[in-house]
Parts: sequence; structure tokens; C-alpha cells
Amino acid sequence: MSRRNISKKNFPTADSVYGSVIISLLIARILKKGKKTVAQTIIKNVFEIIENKTGLDPLKTIEKAIKNVTPIVEVKACRIGGSTYQVPIEVSGFRGTTLSLRWILKAAKNRSGKTFAIKLANEILDASNLIGAAIRKKEETHKMAEANKAFAHFRY
Repeated sequence: MSRRNISKKNFPTADSVYGSVIISLLIARILKKGKKTVAQTIIKNVFEIIENKTGLDPLKTIEKAIKNVTPIVEVKACRIGGSTYQVPIEVSGFRGTTLSLRWILKAAKNRSGKTFAIKLANEILDASNLIGAAIRKKEETHKMAEANKAFAHFRY
């Protein structure tokens, strides 16, 4: 183990346009081949689509969707005595946000639609209404943790 000081986690800065840390994280996940302006354009289009469909504040809708998809527990594989157990572990705040963003983007990529902005906007709207593939993924994770609750004493 290292004798150095434990490094502090560098949290991302807020987005310059929307003033939200969640939006900057979302842009970072959409980013491909370093083209940040393309990711920002996609987010701008998503905001317009959500505004037109619902008439509500798009930032609040996205935050609600991420809050709905964020898991409370997840399972982690632990090898103990030659056997591998799926041990349920509570999810920290930052890890939960990261998982929810990942699940929303993956579900949006697998949707049918013309552009990625339309698919992402529809997935965000579904997640804010507690339906959709990202919500199913969260429920599946919670069911897995519930099924393996007997191995919770292996937590470290």
C-alpha cells in the first residue's frame, strides 16, 4: 500500500451554458473523439425537444430522470474461499449518478429513432415518468441485490 497521502477526488465543474454539474457529466459521456461541440449541440437539441413536448423546464426534467434511475444498491463480485459471491453493496452518490447516466445513454442508443438527440430526449422523458429501459435496469439491479441479500455479511 502506498505511503503517500490519499488524493482528493476531483469533482467536475458546472457547465458554462446551463450551470449544472449533471449536464457537464452528460456532455462528457456523450463525447466522442474529443468533439465537445457536437455533444453540446446534442444536449441543446435534447433541451429543445423536451421543452416542446412537455413545456416544463428541461433541466428539472433531466435531474428528475437521473434521480429516478439512480440505484440505491448494486452487487459486486467477491471471491471468498474459492467461491465467487455476488455481494450487495450500497452505492455512493457520485457512483449512483455515474451509473444512471451510463444506463440512460445506453438505453437511448438502443432505442429506435432518427437522431440521437430525439432518442435521448425520449429516454429522459420516459425515465422521468418511471418507465423505459433505464428504469428496468435499475429494478433489475435491485432485484439482483435482493436475491443475494444472504451474502451481505461478506461486505468489506
